[in-house]
Amino acid sequence: MDMSLSDEQIDFIQGGVSISLASRDVRRVPSVSKAVACRVAADRRRVCVLLDAGQSHTLLRDVASCGALAATFCQPSTHRTLQLKGRDAQEAALQPGDLELAMRHVDAFAADLVPLGYALPFARATQGFQAEQLRALCFTLSDLFDQTPGPHAGARLEPGR
Repeated sequence: MDMSLSDEQIDFIQGGVSISLASRDVRRVPSVSKAVACRVAADRRRVCVLLDAGQSHTLLRDVASCGALAATFCQPSTHRTLQLKGRDAQEAALQPGDLELAMRHVDAFAADLVPLGYALPFARATQGFQAEQLRALCFTLSDLFDQTPGPHAGARLEPGR
């Protein structure tokens, strides 16, 4: 099945959400990290997450060896959560504007946390990254799930919905 994201899903994952990444090594031992931003290609199938390599050594090693990547996008104020999976993830060159994209994402994430009672410095620090360590992991969408807590958590979503 040809998987692609809807406009609304793209807006959501590129907005001020928490992004958690997971992969595995050859023994299937998991590795996790966080990402600081996301961009979606014009084809709506190719997704790139931006992460701090200094905080993600194990995950980057595992992705390089197996290509498997799960990316979970959660908005703290609503708990809405989407999970995207890919089987062909690999490190890619940063694109012009990626650093600015990451900084905008940090600001948007902080703006979602502050009304919940978090101090702005804390909210920004949770998404902190070193600009010189910024890397991109890109993958083709192979699976999409609703992971929002509730009766539909874990449900596979149809392409573009």
